[in-house]
Amino acid sequence: MHIRRTAVAGTFYPASAAALERDLQRFVPDVSEKIEVKGVVAPHAGYIYSGAVAGEVYAAVRIPRRVIILCPNHSGLGATLAFMGEGSWETPLGEVPLDEETAYALQERFPDLKFDALAHSREHSLEVHLPFLRYLQPDLTFVPICLGTGRLPILLELGDALADTVHRSGEPVLLVASSDMSHFEPDEISRKKDSLAIAEMKALNPEGLHEVVNRESISMCGYAAAVAVMQACRQLGATRGELVRYATSGDVSGDYSSVVGYASLYFV
Repeated sequence: MHIRRTAVAGTFYPASAAALERDLQRFVPDVSEKIEVKGVVAPHAGYIYSGAVAGEVYAAVRIPRRVIILCPNHSGLGATLAFMGEGSWETPLGEVPLDEETAYALQERFPDLKFDALAHSREHSLEVHLPFLRYLQPDLTFVPICLGTGRLPILLELGDALADTVHRSGEPVLLVASSDMSHFEPDEISRKKDSLAIAEMKALNPEGLHEVVNRESISMCGYAAAVAVMQACRQLGATRGELVRYATSGDVSGDYSSVVGYASLYFV
């Protein structure tokens, strides 16, 4: 059985289970009333910077056993549309099994999706979500999808395939889009640009998000993942996005001259 080893444990988040659990307890507030949602967008930076933004949205929503996570391909390795369907991923909290049934049902519906472990081998933007999800859902099983394209027709088609697969699954499936927002611009500019992208996500307008990101040169690394997830959520009956939290790295570092933005939202 293939085990995908951690790539960024010890850098983006603690490598020891005890230290990681302490971080998760700090970043994930205790919320008694969970919201049923179709999908979420959450950031993927080092926990010191974006952990509180991600933790707040994950605490707010009900996390089912099955999750599909879409992330950008930062490394350029592997296939353009890459998934894994067999084996497990290592985390400091234990291995998380892949959801083989859902993975291959999705590939049957969307054959452009290729099995490719290489694309995932060094990618941090999906890995950092697993501790949050495993912490809140001990029976977690998931499908990882790494995207190396920003072509709108492909992303909308993938969203339709995700919606069909979720609809046919017979049990709840949470869709997760992994993305940070603007990168390495002054805080004031980042907030202005990010507000434009957030407005389109709140309106659950995947075409609008794609258009504004490209028109305004918003360096939102996971916008393709967000477009696909938003399309799927819209097809599954969601009508809006709710912003849970927004912050920039300057809120932690105190350096507002060059920041990265972080936003978390859910779709209902």
